[in-house]
Amino acid sequence: MHIADTPLAGSDRKVDRLLAHYGESHQNPTNEAIHMIAIPAIMFSIVGLLFALHPWVAYAFVAASLVYYATLRSPAFLATMLIGTVLLLAVVHAMGDLVLPVSAVIFVVAWIFQFIGHKIEGKKPSFFEDIQYLWVGPLFVLSRLFLRLGLRW
Repeated sequence: MHIADTPLAGSDRKVDRLLAHYGESHQNPTNEAIHMIAIPAIMFSIVGLLFALHPWVAYAFVAASLVYYATLRSPAFLATMLIGTVLLLAVVHAMGDLVLPVSAVIFVVAWIFQFIGHKIEGKKPSFFEDIQYLWVGPLFVLSRLFLRLGLRW
């Protein structure tokens, strides 16, 4: 099911418009499946890489990301991202000295798969037109999960 098929397709909310636009370049089932795995992996790896640089850099990044999500006026997405972020930071912190090498490998492999997915799709990644789509990608994954669970965002 595509976002355009949901009751929120004609919504005036910014989050719904962003997801609808993002969904236009993520309609191939293989590309969508790749994104469902690669986007969370990329999120994990970015936070891990920033944490390896310095924990406060990672904390500042996730705080700024949560502020962005708050501006989208979706309490369900914001709450889910907040819970996910806390869990992600706990895992990254628990990795200790492995955080840098593991995060670097995950980052490279996940991005390779993302670009393979877009090659299959035949459309360029959305963030090439607007950088904010790097933050919309995780919401795309959540929106697909919410749709499968019958939840509204």
